[in-house]
Amino acid sequence: MSEQRINLTLDTPGERLDRALAEALPNLSRVQWQKLIREGEVLVNGQPGKPAMRLAGGEQVTAVLPEVIETDLVADAIPLDIRYEDDDLLVINKPAGMVVHPGTGHDSGTLVNAVLHYCPEVLGVGYEKRPGIVHRLDKYTSGLILIAKNDQAIWHLQHQFRDRTVDKVYLALVEGQLQPPAALIDAPIGRHVEKRKRMEVIHPNRSATSKPAQTNYKTVVAYDDYTLVECRPKTGRTHQIRVHLAYIGYPIMGDNVYGSRRTRRTPLGRHFLHAAEITFNRPSDNQPLTVKAELPPELQAFLKQLEN
Repeated sequence: MSEQRINLTLDTPGERLDRALAEALPNLSRVQWQKLIREGEVLVNGQPGKPAMRLAGGEQVTAVLPEVIETDLVADAIPLDIRYEDDDLLVINKPAGMVVHPGTGHDSGTLVNAVLHYCPEVLGVGYEKRPGIVHRLDKYTSGLILIAKNDQAIWHLQHQFRDRTVDKVYLALVEGQLQPPAALIDAPIGRHVEKRKRMEVIHPNRSATSKPAQTNYKTVVAYDDYTLVECRPKTGRTHQIRVHLAYIGYPIMGDNVYGSRRTRRTPLGRHFLHAAEITFNRPSDNQPLTVKAELPPELQAFLKQLEN
């Protein structure tokens, strides 16, 4: 189906534009309406609208709806380690090796495919290929990830990530004894100039993709040749913790992209990075909730070897 232009009158004084449109035309979610509004596809009385603008009542709205594309997402009966669930969301402990959502080379077997089997109502929440996804973890990073069950929940959670009010704690094992034992890494991250699948610390003057990035870290346990470190990213750039730790000279054990030749030689088959804790406000009551996930068995076993 080609794009469609619609005209309607919104007679809901005091209502937000995005909410009023989602109620008037529920075939698109509120998040999808917000995207269309920001892209300039929604005119209010002939002028570009804003998602949060309050309506006076009787506004004439013109919207250009995108082409409808049938989704080919399938549900996979893959077990999920659910650490928290309510009517609005799931908090899942993702295993290393699982891709978060379908993409090139990953049509099935992803976290999204597994969630669709467990919770079919997630389909249509947020983006077409990433229903329910609020944030992401790298394929070989294990740990906690949020999944929204409805449009209101994904809007609520995405705003918390945007406003940087979500507190995330990661555990990483790095090569060497970390010095200083605790610090803030403040270094902008952008896409590698030549290797487009990699990120790097790069000055904004050299790359349009470079954005500010900050990671707090502190030593948890210092071993002879390694350090177990707790990381709290203040921003959410792609590969941020991996890039930042490699940048200061302490790459993550097993990281085949940013690690040294030594750190790549590991029997783990993954890098040693785990999303261990997340704190956010629940969409239902806006009250803080903390969810934790212990290190997976293979990472615990590796640490035991270091202790002997």
